[in-house]
Amino acid sequence: MAILENFEPKNVFHYFEEICGIPHGSGNTKQISDYLVNFAKEHDLKYVQDDMNNVVIYKPATPGYENAPTVILQGHMDMVCAKCPEIEHDFTKNGLKLVVKDGFLSAEGTTLGGDDGIAVAYGLALLDSTDLPHPALEVVFTVDEETGLLGADGFDCSLLKGRRMINLDSEKEGCLWVSCAGGVAGNSYLPVRRVDASGRKVNVKVCGLVGGHSGAEIHKNRASANILMGQFLYELSHVCGYALKELEGGQQDNVITKECEAVLLVLPEEISQITSLAKKMQKDFRAEYTGTDDTITIQITEEGDMDAQVLHPTSQEKVLFYLMNMPFGVKKMSGTIENLVETSCNPGILKLYGDELFVQTSIRSSVGTAKEALSHKIQYLTEFLGGEYETEGAYPAWEYRKASPLRDKMVEIYKNMYGKDLEVVAIHAGLECGIFYERMENLDCTSLGPDILDIHTSKERLDMASVKRVWEYLTEVLKNLKD
Repeated sequence: MAILENFEPKNVFHYFEEICGIPHGSGNTKQISDYLVNFAKEHDLKYVQDDMNNVVIYKPATPGYENAPTVILQGHMDMVCAKCPEIEHDFTKNGLKLVVKDGFLSAEGTTLGGDDGIAVAYGLALLDSTDLPHPALEVVFTVDEETGLLGADGFDCSLLKGRRMINLDSEKEGCLWVSCAGGVAGNSYLPVRRVDASGRKVNVKVCGLVGGHSGAEIHKNRASANILMGQFLYELSHVCGYALKELEGGQQDNVITKECEAVLLVLPEEISQITSLAKKMQKDFRAEYTGTDDTITIQITEEGDMDAQVLHPTSQEKVLFYLMNMPFGVKKMSGTIENLVETSCNPGILKLYGDELFVQTSIRSSVGTAKEALSHKIQYLTEFLGGEYETEGAYPAWEYRKASPLRDKMVEIYKNMYGKDLEVVAIHAGLECGIFYERMENLDCTSLGPDILDIHTSKERLDMASVKRVWEYLTEVLKNLKD
């Protein structure tokens, strides 16, 4: 028996449960892409699947809507794969274990992929419908949004005739997103030298953090484990001598890092100093992040003596300098839109290899020159220390459109349905809308979605009642787009 078969809207939850059974992490989307193609074939709908595995499915207008302008519905099929440390789960092979509790849908110990599996479910439910009035639909499912909007960037927009687009990648019901930041991933490669050393092996782990989305939640004063680890290692260098063997934190540049681990070689008599400093800094960090990260923990685990290759003292000093100076968090608030983050960055991936330190930072801004300036700052830091820097996955900002008939119509419909105003907002997170908006002349675009909490974390949960309300609103909007 399906877990979600008795929940409304039935078709939406049916398809959501089906895609949760298919591995679909970023970079692993062939299987779900083929699933969408098979859906189109089974429903005798025209489709296109491109070389990147992006899929477009076309559905004709229902009777009476033949002359209505075509509507594009768009979302991405990939999800962020994150899990609790104690959970064994292979995202490349296994589906998700769904849990329903207190009106929320989650996955056991892992991310749910409501971002943006709910868009796929909404799209398939509309394509499958026989009793919902709507204009001609072009339903676009893109890949690898979470790793730099790669699918949208490689998508051939000439496949689309519509110039009204509803993106389904929002996580807040009652909000209509109408603008977003642009972004880029900055990659720093800092060469290091290693030397042979002997000593007591000590594992340092910064954990217990909330984490979250580096765009939607960067303003919430949440700590980054990568930043805290840098501060701890710097302070430790003034307390005792140690040699750094390993360092690793984070798996996605657009996720605020929840855990970071380091392996040190030390003299046995210095263990007590390390433990004392960890206790002190743990207390300080918890005080600094009271209300947002109250359970920050610094774990110190002592193992046996060992011989290993560790960083040369000069290389270790360069790594510490980088860690202490890499920018994180909100850099500037918007001067024109109240409470909007304009510019931010998140060093989401930190990895010490045998011959280099690699850091990938998500850089976001709604102002192109500010995005470039922040990227140049990281580039200067990297090159100053003898490293190399490159960018990838750049995507444009989605600029606010003063005249938007689609937005105005959706605001009017919401008011009529619920008797209250729809909140129209610009956001700091990146959306694929910016790419489509830049490449498709006269595109009128909005973004909506149900309430999804703690996205990109193992605590992610989807408000099931919100899914139903947004479905009812979406179908009412399509019903009213006859002109």
